[in-house]
Amino acid sequence: MKNLFDIREKHIVITGAGGVLCGQMAKVLGSAGAKVAVLDLNESAADKVADQIRKQGGTAVGVKCNVLDKVTLEQAREKIHTELGKIDILINGAGGNKKEATTSPQMPFFDMPADAIRFVFDLNFIGTLLPCQVFGKDMVEQDGGVILNVSSMNAFRPLTKIAAYSAAKAAIGNFTQWLAVHMCQNYSKNIRVNAIAPGFFLTEQNRFLLTDEKTGELTARGKTIIDHTPMSRFGEADELSGTVLWLLSDAAKFVTGISVPVDGGFSAFSGV
Repeated sequence: MKNLFDIREKHIVITGAGGVLCGQMAKVLGSAGAKVAVLDLNESAADKVADQIRKQGGTAVGVKCNVLDKVTLEQAREKIHTELGKIDILINGAGGNKKEATTSPQMPFFDMPADAIRFVFDLNFIGTLLPCQVFGKDMVEQDGGVILNVSSMNAFRPLTKIAAYSAAKAAIGNFTQWLAVHMCQNYSKNIRVNAIAPGFFLTEQNRFLLTDEKTGELTARGKTIIDHTPMSRFGEADELSGTVLWLLSDAAKFVTGISVPVDGGFSAFSGV
């Protein structure tokens, strides 16, 4: 059983790994013996996570990278080849929302600027597709590998106010299925593509949308989420780790083209 989940010596690239959720993934995978490339647009955030992995006895390198720029992705690939080796696993964690693409009393749906909508869609969807093009080449050359995309509950049940983000995450779910089939049919039966769909976890992006900055109490939106989550709480960052490890390892050797909710039951509850 231990060997089934073994990812020691695997070379893993994680985009958006300077953030809370993917940073925690990077540290867990590093502690499990993988060699981790921590990619983020914020170079200092990437270096900080990589340094934490090394202090725990792991192997990691921080790499500044823009997932919307194929040239910087290619440059990151070359650096990773030099410092770690060929890439076995890619986790596409970069993403996010934008205030101007979110409806509010000050921003009616009819006034949302196309540039803001396009930015959110590009960051989440194009920022997933381009790394697959660049880092997936190593998997084709090695006749095997794993791609894990980070979708969202928004892909299953679109949330109010965040139309662009919900649509982009839905696109990632569809693309995950498409790429899983494409890789098997055209390149290698040993390349698997899956996604995780986190429910509600407190991150730097959403913390003060869900909790009050001064009191720490739930906002109205945060309370609605908790009321519709059967486990009645937000997820903890390390609670993604088990699902991630399963999907990356040989324990999921015959699993491809799926999106796995990690949501405390949110997607199962009708509200009644």
